[in-house]
Amino acid sequence: MKPGPATVAAYLAALPEDRRAAISAVRDLVNRNLPKGYRETIAHGMLAWAVPLEVYPDTYNGQPLMYAALASQKQYIALHLMTLYGHAETEREFRDAFAKAGKKLDMGKACVRFRSLEDLHLPAVARAIAVCPMAKYVELARAVHSPAAREARRAARVSAAKKPGARTGAAGSGSGARSASKPGARPRPGGRRPS
Repeated sequence: MKPGPATVAAYLAALPEDRRAAISAVRDLVNRNLPKGYRETIAHGMLAWAVPLEVYPDTYNGQPLMYAALASQKQYIALHLMTLYGHAETEREFRDAFAKAGKKLDMGKACVRFRSLEDLHLPAVARAIAVCPMAKYVELARAVHSPAAREARRAARVSAAKKPGARTGAAGSGSGARSASKPGARPRPGGRRPS
């Protein structure tokens, strides 16, 4: 797989004209409404706005903490708004704004999918971008990734796994997984049957 464009200018230049116009318009909207401190970059093959590592170096993957991203996909354009993920009030306001504007919202947890600029309710996007100053976003990230928060999530998973009918995903637990060490199991691809 060849590497994608390394700069914002190269990313935009590589897009088809129709996509370039829509992505450039949304990029301009993000940059106009972005709180101070976030840095525009290329990350994971997308235009991205992130907390610089000098500000928050303790990310789980060693990469800058992403705040928003914009990408041209095969069938649509994706706008990732991390302020909508995990913040119910902001997400509700965003969904309500689209509904009031008569716009159909195609959204996952934080990814808004659209085919043209007309599919977006731009004031709602602007508010979602402007809602969280960088210091607050870093504070939220630290709280979510603190040892206490990790332990609480682990305890919740363990508790959920103990409930009757819970599927743990381990072989032999009813998950449908086939263990290569069971008699009659097929050999592993490119390998021999374990002895």
